[in-house]
Amino acid sequence: MKPIYPLNVQNNFHFNSSPRDFTVEEIPLYTFSGEGEHLILKVRKKELTTWEMIEIFSSALGVPKNQIGYAGLKDKHAMTIQYISLPANSETKLAQFSHENLKILDTTRHNNKIRVGHLSANRFSMRLKKVGGIERDKLNSTLEWIKQNGIPNYFGNQRFGTDGNNWEDGKKLIDGTLKIRDKKTREFLISAYQSYLFNGWLSKRMELSHLLDHFSEEESEKVMGLPKGTLAKVKTQPHFFKLLEGDVMMHYPHGRLFLADDLMAEAVRFASLDIAPTGPIPGNREKRAEGVASLIETPFMQKVPADGGRRYAWIGVRDISHRYIEEKAHYELEFTLPKGSYATNLLDVLRGKKDDGSFEE
Repeated sequence: MKPIYPLNVQNNFHFNSSPRDFTVEEIPLYTFSGEGEHLILKVRKKELTTWEMIEIFSSALGVPKNQIGYAGLKDKHAMTIQYISLPANSETKLAQFSHENLKILDTTRHNNKIRVGHLSANRFSMRLKKVGGIERDKLNSTLEWIKQNGIPNYFGNQRFGTDGNNWEDGKKLIDGTLKIRDKKTREFLISAYQSYLFNGWLSKRMELSHLLDHFSEEESEKVMGLPKGTLAKVKTQPHFFKLLEGDVMMHYPHGRLFLADDLMAEAVRFASLDIAPTGPIPGNREKRAEGVASLIETPFMQKVPADGGRRYAWIGVRDISHRYIEEKAHYELEFTLPKGSYATNLLDVLRGKKDDGSFEE
């Protein structure tokens, strides 16, 4: 049976992003050696950003912030477990360290400093509340769809700041209408703008896939403003997210980039998540789509003075488990996502939330 994206299945539940109901744990990229000039801490934090945590350790131990290594940024409003590295000579002072929102769970040594991206995946635990029997059954059904098909890989709202408009300042920096001297702040805001452009591209491709789920190829071409015949046979692809001729594909979960040319063959491989389509992170030296895919991608390829690249448009969700506590109407959920992916995307699919098409010209 052809898989249908569960947009029309509206699941009502309450989720509170708090340390009581939301836990994230890093899965390291490699096993630490147990020896070397870097001290590795396994840290549990709550109600702190990763930057705030680094500031606390830096101040307490007298270690410059640039000497503290971390693999990824973790949510503030969650109980998070992540690894950081310190110079080994800070071990003596660490014995006196104490903070109400930080707990050191384990320490070891390693030869190298932890760097951004040095994690394999993240394990999430969530407690959904106010889940009745009918909602439980619908959540079970939607999770089965997610197990088989995966989820879209949007950048999460936390990427764009409290008010969701960090990307605007990033655009102003590029346009020259805003001046900020701090290099890290500049890089962060420009990265938010790149993420915004990627999300806009993905929303447009999701819109196309939704159209093809409900209308003919000819009707979808008219709505999307595509030349006649460009979507021929695309509707017959087995996965909900439709590939286009000229899409930039990548072996999954990592590997080389290549252009999709034999669409049906690539669509079958994508359905089994052997490969997956990628979207643009506009910038320098990024690989661009060609053919039909470029017609949708080009409007989002704004000139950005930063490194560009590609990001998976679609990802798999591993090790899904759930437990229903009837007397409390709680639905406890655990799952693993690749690094750089956001749990909010899975929640949006569970809710049946419609993609917002947030890109504006």
